[in-house]
Amino acid sequence: MSPVLPQRPRRLRQSPAVRRLVAEHRLHPADLVLPVFVREGIDEPQPIEAMPGVVQHTVESLVAEARRCVDAGLGGIMLFGVPLEKDATGSGADAEDGILNVALRAVRDAVGEDLVVMADLCLDEFTDHGHCGVLDDEGRVDNDATLERYAAMGLAQARAGAHVLGLSGMMDGQVGFVREALDEAGFTDTILLAYAAKYTSALYGPFREAVQSSLVGDRATYQQDPANARESLRELELDLAEGADIVMVKPAQPHLDVIAMAAEVSPVPVAAYQISGEYAQIKAAAERGWIDGDRAVMESLMHIRRAGAQMILTYSALDVAPHL
Repeated sequence: MSPVLPQRPRRLRQSPAVRRLVAEHRLHPADLVLPVFVREGIDEPQPIEAMPGVVQHTVESLVAEARRCVDAGLGGIMLFGVPLEKDATGSGADAEDGILNVALRAVRDAVGEDLVVMADLCLDEFTDHGHCGVLDDEGRVDNDATLERYAAMGLAQARAGAHVLGLSGMMDGQVGFVREALDEAGFTDTILLAYAAKYTSALYGPFREAVQSSLVGDRATYQQDPANARESLRELELDLAEGADIVMVKPAQPHLDVIAMAAEVSPVPVAAYQISGEYAQIKAAAERGWIDGDRAVMESLMHIRRAGAQMILTYSALDVAPHL
């Protein structure tokens, strides 16, 4: 005789069709943004060893990749520049002929309004010391002097056609300073994506290969300490008060709790960045046959979505889009 069980949760798991019907969260290609690297001075795409399947693009191959993003229905593309020459102030970041601004113009010309074109607004790829800002006489990152450089960089990216500027440097006051500069120059429609909670992490390692970073040491004096969660809410509130249109948590998987906290209180969309080390971990384990890589990627993205992220930056965007 079967027991009388008035509650049988398994009823709603009995088939793929039922599970699909009652799913609380879904992923769509439009939720995803593909981060890409464009490198100056190369004739063909260069593989990034620590990120299998990811390359440093030429401008031409980047434009083709952007068109693939449109065809796949992705929400956006985020550009990072890799210049030939670097200096102490990252002068290539706001140069009209700088690799990032050249690539932004080319991509925007190619995709128009069919794809949201985003630009990384940070100096680390362009400085010879690898930090996200300019340094003072004692070798410390000068917050207020860096804001001036961010404003110049933001104006250059807006002129180049970026729809969204991703302020990733974690300088105090960066959102308000760049917003004011943009508005004064007439770029009132340019969207600001604030990296409101960007934590210091060993998982950035593959990214630093991708952008050929010159960094020695770490960025612990401006990126957040992984031990702290409440601090993220303070950063979030400050960025919102300064005019952030979207806020982001980075890295994503290690900070699902922070994504959930941000989603609970934020009146603007919340994004999350599945960073290079998160991507590389899955790829490395899958290459060794230890896990099902495709399934692991899908699970990881659903975890981020379930935590509250409305959009996800992931290097897997084009790979997973056909399956969503």
